[in-house]
Amino acid sequence: MSKEKKSQKEHLIHYANGPSLEEINGTVVVPKGKGFWRTLFGYSGPGALVAVGYMDPGNWSTSITGGQNFEYLLMSVILMSSLIAMLLQYMAAKLGIVTQMDLAQAIRARTSKSLGYVLWILTELAIMATDIAEVIGAAIALYLLFHIPLVISVFITVFDVLLLLLLTKIGFRKIEAIVVCLICVIFVVFAYEVILSDPDWLGVFKGLVPNGETFSSSPQIGGQTPLTGALGIIGATVMPHNLYLHSAVSQTRKVDHSDEEDVARTVRFSTWDSNIQLSMAFLVNSLLLIMGVAVFKSGAVKDPSFFGLFQALSDSSTLSNGVLITVAKSGILSILFAVALLASGQNSTITGTLTGQVIMEGFIHMKMPLWMRRLVTRLISVVPVLICVGMTGRETPIQQHEALNTLMNNSQVFLAFALPFSMLPLLMFTNNSLEMHDRFKNSWIVKILGWFSVIALTTLNMKGLPGQFEAFLGDHPTQSQISMADNASYVVIVLVVALLVWMIWDIHKSNKRFEAAAAEAESKAAEAEK
Repeated sequence: MSKEKKSQKEHLIHYANGPSLEEINGTVVVPKGKGFWRTLFGYSGPGALVAVGYMDPGNWSTSITGGQNFEYLLMSVILMSSLIAMLLQYMAAKLGIVTQMDLAQAIRARTSKSLGYVLWILTELAIMATDIAEVIGAAIALYLLFHIPLVISVFITVFDVLLLLLLTKIGFRKIEAIVVCLICVIFVVFAYEVILSDPDWLGVFKGLVPNGETFSSSPQIGGQTPLTGALGIIGATVMPHNLYLHSAVSQTRKVDHSDEEDVARTVRFSTWDSNIQLSMAFLVNSLLLIMGVAVFKSGAVKDPSFFGLFQALSDSSTLSNGVLITVAKSGILSILFAVALLASGQNSTITGTLTGQVIMEGFIHMKMPLWMRRLVTRLISVVPVLICVGMTGRETPIQQHEALNTLMNNSQVFLAFALPFSMLPLLMFTNNSLEMHDRFKNSWIVKILGWFSVIALTTLNMKGLPGQFEAFLGDHPTQSQISMADNASYVVIVLVVALLVWMIWDIHKSNKRFEAAAAEAESKAAEAEK
């Protein structure tokens, strides 16, 4: 063993600049020369890990509340978000497979060290924001299922690091299978509850077509407009860390990179895997919105927190029909809801940890064991939840529930900051033939759709920032507080734009250097042939 390898084994935290997720990179052998379905099964799995992020606890209240307030109007927003997600995840997987770099590594290779650290911090904040939603979801599920006090439930979520230790011992393919099973649990629970509600399916399908009211600023119902509801769904659906994760886990399949056809086959089947799993995420999010419309009476859910939804599923006065009321009396509807919530939280445990490792190694070339990485981020994420629980301990249960729900929703503001810094470079890299070669660079239609998606999502997220800042002020802010929050959001928007310009300039300069180097190498090769 070399001195360098020995030194790395002796230190928990060490320098890393190798393949993405090196322990599992290229470890899954896929069948060749077999039928479509058998081949697809071999490539299936990474898409499920990515789809988890599109149906985590942060999505639940936005979709259900959107259904309660505007019926099926926002179905089209869920559909558009899912289609954009499919496009972005296709590019992320392709980047990883073709270049053998994940998105974090690719950005770091094309930008300065100082910018790399800034982007790492920004992305870490986004991951911790999703971790807060996961802590809240898992802790509440434990409280609802087993009546464990909230403070203790929050601490118990820290010990999911033991689950991660176990999973790292059983192999990556089995981890993928567990994630798929948990997704199926979530889907079956919500499908069962929606089928019992007998929704207006014609209204559902009509809602899939956007119209002038979809992004309207009126009417305002329950403190929400169609625009803010749409922004909430978009913000909870398209998340930056999924792009980093997919560009890494797409490399778990063994690929012969000297064979262009093998690379093309891997891209094709990885795209099938991703689109199938994201279609499942679309169905889950649609079922959540349909629940808001059909399971509950219109406007019946006064408390949109997980506590309130659990209670509403066992309260005959809030449910929409006799079948639901009969089943709800047994307690099965609310218990299934809590089981799905716990399953969603555990899924996020796996994917969040892997993503954290990807960005840490990619941006700052630092590596630590997965269990240690999980323990550090979980302990950091637990702190604001414990503070929230402690500060509301003497208030009424409803006030405590609302405070936790507000913390979860407000934490998602970091996703709006981080999203452009993953989407934009992803599009620039996959548009570039220097990175992707002529065969694998984006087609003109993907370029057009890609730029539309990046500009639209960035604009909508920035447009929604003032409202998200105002949400930190509580229910009855003064006019001066609102003005201060708006001004703070405008400062942040300026900083985000400035940082985006810095990143684009760095990538542009780097591309020019690489193009010049490639042209020089080609010229020398031509001279050598003469």
